[in-house]
Parts: sequence; C-alpha cells; structure tokens
Amino acid sequence: MTLLLKLVLAPLLVVGSSLAGRRWGAAVAGTLVALPIVAGPILFITCLEQGLRFGARAASASLLGLVSLATFTVVFAWCSRRTGWLASLSVAWLATLALDLGLARLDLPPLVGFTLVLTSAWLALRAFPHVPTQTTTTTSGWPWWDLPGRALATAGLVVAVTTAAATLGPSMTGVLAPFPIATSVVAAFVLAQQGTDATVHTLRGVPRGLLGFAVFCLLVAILVERLGTAGAFAVAVAGTLTIQLIWRRVLASTA
Repeated sequence: MTLLLKLVLAPLLVVGSSLAGRRWGAAVAGTLVALPIVAGPILFITCLEQGLRFGARAASASLLGLVSLATFTVVFAWCSRRTGWLASLSVAWLATLALDLGLARLDLPPLVGFTLVLTSAWLALRAFPHVPTQTTTTTSGWPWWDLPGRALATAGLVVAVTTAAATLGPSMTGVLAPFPIATSVVAAFVLAQQGTDATVHTLRGVPRGLLGFAVFCLLVAILVERLGTAGAFAVAVAGTLTIQLIWRRVLASTA
C-alpha cells in the first residue's frame, strides 16, 4: 500500500498543479509549486513507515527545508540573468543541498522553524532581481515528455527519501522533503522558453506561497503524535488550503 502511495500520490499532485499552472499562468504556477505537493506525501508515508514521533521530527525539520527552498528561488533567479537553465539549476541545487546539510544539524522547536520560514520568505522576496512588470507571454509548446518527466522525477524523490528515511534520520529526511523538484522543472522550462523576466516572476510566487506550506509542516509537527496520521494530515491540509486562499486574496487586494 505504501509503495503505491510513493509511486502515485505525489506524481499525480505534481501533474495536476502543472496543468493548472499552464492554464492560469506563471504566477499561479509559482504559487502551486510552493504547496506541499511533494513534501506532504513524503511526510505522510514517513509517518506510516517510521512512526509518529519520527514523523513529527521530520515535519519540524521540513520547516528548515523551506528556508533552503526560498534560497533556491533567489539563487536560480540571479543565475538566470547570466547563464542558461542547466548552469542556473546546477548552482541553485548545490546551494540548496549545502544549506540542507547545515540546517539538518539543527534541532529547533517547530515554532522557531516556522518563524525562520517566514523570515526567509520575506528576505527572499526582497532579494530577487528587479524585472519589468509581467506581460502576457506564450510558450512554443511543452515537449511530450514534460509531464511524464515531472511525474518520474517526483516519484524518484519520494521513493528515495522515504526508503532511506531510517538511515537518514528524521532531520535529514525532513529537510530533504521540500527539495525543489517541481520548482526546478518549472523554472528550467520557463527560463528556456520565456526568458529571465518570466522566470523571476514565476519563482517569486514560491516564497509568496510558503506561508501555507509552513502552516502544513507546523500543524503536522505539533499534532501528529496527538491526533495520529490521518487526523493530523486532515487538519494540516484544511489549514493549508484555508491560509493559502486567504493569503492569495490579501496579495490580490494589495497588487
């Protein structure tokens, strides 16, 4: 049963969010990839396989992984102004992994991690390169292997992290859960097909959407040992969707 979840749940969420992003544009795509569409299934499966205490600690560590995710977006955005998608992705991944390794050594309370996420998101939004206001752009079409590629990459990350969880420990499992697989694919394709400005606009949607992601990880970390896996994740999903809807309305009203 858990193997089926590893192979199906997160890839379906990634494909669904990708299709929605194509339908409603770059800003929406950036916000959608900031949702726990990959980390959520990883944490869920981790709780099932490794136990509630392990899962709670992994969820708490995932908050620190969101700091790395915010860093990824800024590094990729700046690199995209001087290099192509492959070099930008390589540098951003190295920065993310290096930060993950350092953050995994920390053992912080969930509320402290939550505060760090909000701070890093605020700093990231101010660290992006300045680009002109986004205008409507079109792509030359996505290759046939795009969605299958995203699904396979997502399934690979989920299987790798959850299978190695017992060896990695809860901290490393947690910080790797939000690793920017979906974000990387979106950023690389947008840079290749629409250029730097569209890439920056897309990536800016990630730190803007991290509030909901952080709420999800916080609720799982706090509640999973009290409510069990099903109860904690139900509350976390409901809380995330509610916060995300409210936050999008706030952003729309101030735009």
